[in-house]
Amino acid sequence: MQRVPILKLGDILIVSIQIDLEDQGVLALQEDLADAVVQHGARGVIIDITAVEIVDSFIGRMLATIASMCGMLDAQTVVVGMRPAVAITLVELGLSLGGVRTALNLEKGVALLDHIRSATP
Repeated sequence: MQRVPILKLGDILIVSIQIDLEDQGVLALQEDLADAVVQHGARGVIIDITAVEIVDSFIGRMLATIASMCGMLDAQTVVVGMRPAVAITLVELGLSLGGVRTALNLEKGVALLDHIRSATP
């Protein structure tokens, strides 16, 4: 099973999903990311799904779960690079991804995290 690399940029962790994730890969990513947030004291997490063409309900729910988990560890999460087809699929599956912030690309995701952090005392 391939692991998704987690990159560190200041106090932000960047996860760029470049492979089709099977259920076990998503679970491993969740665990790896939780460990990395704690280890690095990350304040933000960006999950780049630009290369993801198809999502199912399990992966959609796991994105929401990962965002909630990171929030409990004091790290805001932004999902970037969502394709229109992926957004349509998530809506059709009834997955609103409540609480998950999104941005069009990595640059806008970093700007959104900076804005969130500057607004939080």
